[in-house]
Amino acid sequence: MTDLLNIEALQISYHARGRVVPAVRDASLSVRAREAVGIAGESGCGKSTLARAVLGLMPAGIGRIVAGRITIVGQDVTSYGEQQWQRVRGNPVAIVFQDPLSFLNPVMTVGAQIAESVRLHDSLVPLRPRCLELLELVALPPDTLRRYPHELSGGMRQRVMLAIALGCRPQLLVADEPTTALDATTQAEIMALLGSLRTQLGMGLLIISHDLGLLRWHCDRVFVMYAGHTVEWGDTASVLNQPLHPYAQGLIAASRLRRGPTGRFGALRGDGPTEMDSGEGCPFARRCPHTMPICRQMMPPVSPPEGAHQARCWLQEPNHGAA
Repeated sequence: MTDLLNIEALQISYHARGRVVPAVRDASLSVRAREAVGIAGESGCGKSTLARAVLGLMPAGIGRIVAGRITIVGQDVTSYGEQQWQRVRGNPVAIVFQDPLSFLNPVMTVGAQIAESVRLHDSLVPLRPRCLELLELVALPPDTLRRYPHELSGGMRQRVMLAIALGCRPQLLVADEPTTALDATTQAEIMALLGSLRTQLGMGLLIISHDLGLLRWHCDRVFVMYAGHTVEWGDTASVLNQPLHPYAQGLIAASRLRRGPTGRFGALRGDGPTEMDSGEGCPFARRCPHTMPICRQMMPPVSPPEGAHQARCWLQEPNHGAA
């Protein structure tokens, strides 16, 4: 079966004021039909850049794909122009951003904004019945159509964003930090709704989050990113219970998933990734407690070469100390 999304060795750079800043250096991932996949990592690791690249939403003239490939439902979209991307956005791929108030039009009613999505992607259906159907899908009352974004709570605005995305009938929904700034109860409601919609509509989900607890309960597979690289990936239970890469181990130790012997959460040592980490070796070498000479010299291969749980770390190589 063709993957809904396949990203292979993607490299993305931002070009501005005579400088070139690599944002994604070597990222690969896939999402299968009806599957929920999570991307985890610290702020600045390239998660959101990757999500925007999947819909051709990088800043015009600034963000550029340098190498690699993006395939959506079997179609190579890497070199698409704006007009071609417009035929991809919404269907087969839609996105829900982390700050709905920034993306909803403050002077248009919710109904007008949902109708706009339906009109663009499903023009043959009657507008009002379809808008009401979408509100029902995201568990909002019918009178929400008459309201403006500022009249809604954060959780309701996120549901409106979902309704707009679902109006396009996407095969794959990208959720970029979908629960940011929401209280714990609303977070749980939004994630339960995403899971229900995935089952009901047969969609694939790509969830981007720094919250490993959220990914544990809602994703089939997880990809861990560091400094623009995917450094570990596999079945969610395997990655979170038996992490292979020291960065994934540190990320889990620092999360609410695990406390140390003293009852405290762990902490990743050192500062976040910088341009110093973009050399030939492992990008995590500067912060890793297990760094060896080879780690600074060469990027480790994928290990094991086959399997449902893989990482890029010299510790996983039988003769890692040879170099």
